Amino acid sequence: MRNKLRQIGLLAIGALIGVAVSLNFSAVAQKAATSAPLPIEELRAFTEVFGRVKSDYVEPVDDKKLITEAINGMLTGLDPHSAYLDQEAFKELQVGTQGEFGGLGIEVGMEDGFVKVVTPIDDTPASRAGLKPGDLIIKLDDTSVKGMTLTEAVKRMRGKPNTPITLTVVRKGEPKPIVVTLNRAVIKIQSVKSKLLEPGYAYFRVTQFQEQTGENLARSIERLFKENQGAMKGIVLDLRNDPGGLLNGAVAVSAAFLPAGSLVVYTDGRTEDSKMKLNARPEDYLRGRMKEDFNRRLPADVKTVPMVVLVNGGSASASEIVAGALQDHKRAVIMGQTTFGKGSVQTILPLGNSTAIKLTTARYYTPSGRSIQAKGIIPDIPLDDGAGDRAASLKVREADLTKHLTDNGKDVKEDEEKAKAAEAAAKNYNFTPASRPKDIDEKLTRPQPGEVVSEHDYELNQAVAFLKSRGSDVKVAN
Repeated sequence: MRNKLRQIGLLAIGALIGVAVSLNFSAVAQKAATSAPLPIEELRAFTEVFGRVKSDYVEPVDDKKLITEAINGMLTGLDPHSAYLDQEAFKELQVGTQGEFGGLGIEVGMEDGFVKVVTPIDDTPASRAGLKPGDLIIKLDDTSVKGMTLTEAVKRMRGKPNTPITLTVVRKGEPKPIVVTLNRAVIKIQSVKSKLLEPGYAYFRVTQFQEQTGENLARSIERLFKENQGAMKGIVLDLRNDPGGLLNGAVAVSAAFLPAGSLVVYTDGRTEDSKMKLNARPEDYLRGRMKEDFNRRLPADVKTVPMVVLVNGGSASASEIVAGALQDHKRAVIMGQTTFGKGSVQTILPLGNSTAIKLTTARYYTPSGRSIQAKGIIPDIPLDDGAGDRAASLKVREADLTKHLTDNGKDVKEDEEKAKAAEAAAKNYNFTPASRPKDIDEKLTRPQPGEVVSEHDYELNQAVAFLKSRGSDVKVAN
């Protein structure tokens, strides 16, 4: 028996070595070996556990399943955003970044073994069903989510259009679970929406950062500036509930409004590849077969017209990069609520068998050096979101997620000073937002099907009011 376990253990070590090679970690391993010995005791413990499961578990377990679950555990134990992507999950990720897939339209994460809604995507079954950020999905049809990986849960939620799925949702403040049945749909994410609110005032909403987002925004800017009669007086960029997406999309959107060459974001990690400075220039945002710089055709005024950026607790990752860059360069006034606070970069590392790992490889920093990890972008002008003190305390942000990255205390004092400076700067705008109406049905504040904006959108109305009354106070880029 002992010899058998030893043989199984040796096979497990061999499997681990094979995984390490397939991940192209040999160079990293060599680097680590020069500074620390291999963790022999931990590897021995792993092989013993592997052997015990193979020999004693109540049912036979496939080697592939055991090793896959070990990889899953290795990655999910690091932080909320690292994960193993099997063949199907990797394919869905690639499809999702291109803007079309079959499913419900929810950006999700994991919390305490359940699926947590980060934000529902506009004009999808999830948003129309009223799902909210912070909701915990505890059952998919009749199957408990507890024990599933995020990849498995997402796989169950996606599927053929017009097929139903029933979600059981726990919402803080609700006495009992909410059960809702949704029909899956082809989720065609229109990542950029735009509208001329009235002569001189343009509105652009970015719902998610995808491969074509920068180009789509550039086309929308061109169209509205041509459609407008006379000079443009104000721009509203709406990033509320934008969960993020591709980094190059964030750079492209920022570049549309900033002077050429302006620093947009920089990243810092352990490897040389993770140390980057990304600027408002084509080589930092054009990808793949894109040859022509779509931002080159933009009207010059787009870089100087007074501008407001709307954010809230659902604005995460790439949307925080844009808000932080425009705030640091004093190109725009940020209005709304403090953002989600996801200041980490995930790199997709493809493996040799059509799978991949999504690994957190760096933290990103705004042009002035702010790390927003677990802090978020603090708006220049805070706006009441109508949630009330009790509901506000129930909101979920990066800092609330288990195992979230911290900034190691390196820039806490600096960030506190910058937060105080931001609060002081807000007072200099001499703008007091109107009180949020208390008797408006929440459903009326969201755009109805076929609409771009709602006339009852409090935050948007305050942004326009600011541009009309204090827009000249915005220090535009030179």
